[in-house]
Amino acid sequence: MSTLNAVDRVRAAYRRLEDTDRPEAWITLRPEEELLAEAKRLDERVADGEDLPLAGSVFAVKDNIDVAGLPTTAACPSYTYTPDRHATAVARLLDAGALCLGKTNLDQFATGLVGTRSPYGTVRNAELPDRISGGSSSGSAVVVALDIVDFALGTDTAGSGRVPAALHGIVGLKPTVGLVPTTGVVPAARPYDCVTVFARTLAVALSALTVMTGPDPADPRSGSWPSDSRFAAAQPVRLAVPDEAGLAPLTPAARAAFDAAVDRLRAEGAVITTIDIAPLLAAASLLYDGALVAERYAAVGAFLDTEPTDADSVVAGIIRAAREIPAHKLAADLERLDHYRAGARAVFAQHDALLLPTTVGHPTLAEVAADPVGVNSRLGTYTNFVNLLDLAAVAAPAGSADGGPFGVSVITRAFDDQIALDLAAQLTGEHLDAVYPKGGIDLVVFGAHLRGQPLNHQLTDLGARYAGEVRTAPEYRMVALRTEPAKPGVVRDSARGAALAGERWTLSAAALGTFLAHLPAPMALGPVLLDNGDQAIGFHCDPETAATGVDITRHRSWTAYLAHRS
Repeated sequence: MSTLNAVDRVRAAYRRLEDTDRPEAWITLRPEEELLAEAKRLDERVADGEDLPLAGSVFAVKDNIDVAGLPTTAACPSYTYTPDRHATAVARLLDAGALCLGKTNLDQFATGLVGTRSPYGTVRNAELPDRISGGSSSGSAVVVALDIVDFALGTDTAGSGRVPAALHGIVGLKPTVGLVPTTGVVPAARPYDCVTVFARTLAVALSALTVMTGPDPADPRSGSWPSDSRFAAAQPVRLAVPDEAGLAPLTPAARAAFDAAVDRLRAEGAVITTIDIAPLLAAASLLYDGALVAERYAAVGAFLDTEPTDADSVVAGIIRAAREIPAHKLAADLERLDHYRAGARAVFAQHDALLLPTTVGHPTLAEVAADPVGVNSRLGTYTNFVNLLDLAAVAAPAGSADGGPFGVSVITRAFDDQIALDLAAQLTGEHLDAVYPKGGIDLVVFGAHLRGQPLNHQLTDLGARYAGEVRTAPEYRMVALRTEPAKPGVVRDSARGAALAGERWTLSAAALGTFLAHLPAPMALGPVLLDNGDQAIGFHCDPETAATGVDITRHRSWTAYLAHRS
């Protein structure tokens, strides 16, 4: 996060606000003196030793997410209310030491992907002011791209946390629906809404996302990580990409940029397979062209039926038209959606991830004015289906095309968010130290399960993640056993032992149970004392079997012994 103390970071944010002069990106800005006072108290808390992982960072909040004491408008002045409680996501960020600079502009009621549907002004692109910023989280993306804030919150129902990221060359994280509670968020289509994060790097976005993640009793759709969450993909990664028909909407320049991203992941070892994405795109049509748009009427339709004068005509037309949808059509479309979800599960049973262009084109403001609905629909070509099908996505910059930034999205099944992050990091060149699934159990291995050894796949197939090299306390002996494949046995022996080298792997509780259930004799798992005093689960061998092996403790590691033997 920021290397500045909180006071200096706040001052830098307000200086940048003056330099950039983009008032249309904001709906409410907090007074500088007020935020400086908070920053001073925060620096004092840090100096006293309080653990505040986001201290020194400044963020912005899309104005359909509650911040206590600040008006929530959803970009409709007559809808405004002032909450007395923070949205759960905001409260968790503040508790971690982040400071909220203000509320950002958006497409009204989070309905749109263009960033022009707001009575508070059209939000221009940060670097290309004749082009759109993308929506509906327009202001949040712009203030990140302009380097005013470290990160910003958006929401995403149809792509609003991803399209603006692509059009600004920044990162957009759209987690699995339910991982971040939506308590205190004005709904757009409640079953498919989620809170998202924009940042200039994956690491910063992930630090904020991690803090916000976790169940909230006030949100019945929020939840925890399942017990079988994967911490990494098996190797090699199986990556699906669209066939020629699926990429037909792209310009030649955008197609070249997409192909370059595919080539980069191929060079990193991914196995690429082309698939027909037509069923996914068909599912996307249900969100606006089908009966599921009734969810938007359920959210704010009654308010728009009062015909407020400050309602955007396009937004009001979309939402109010849903009032006439009969219940049987919604039931039929929900059944259709179930079939599309089954198809998506089949795709992701064979592939770890799907790589797509994030959006189609980068329209000018004039083009949107001439065809507001058609342009908006094209922008959601590759995004609208993701939440409907219960998928996770990371939008990452991938070069430029047609005179502006170009972005791709790594899409995975629900709760495989970390796999999407890892692939996105390969595209951006980042190294991610943090792991998104909370929890996990560390397992220390010493022999045939090490990287490059014949049984390593038993870990990676279970979604285990390499977490670094370790050494035991100097209390263990290693023997070469007569097994196939060859493997060592480790036994504790304080009198004759030494510090042995191994590897730490992190995996889910369910994966560890599966691993243990298939562990052959004479191997067993138990506590292993490490050289730093920590204790981890690791391999053991019973003393009777170890007595039949050849002592190789002097080599201090299995790989050193193998190298000596060869």
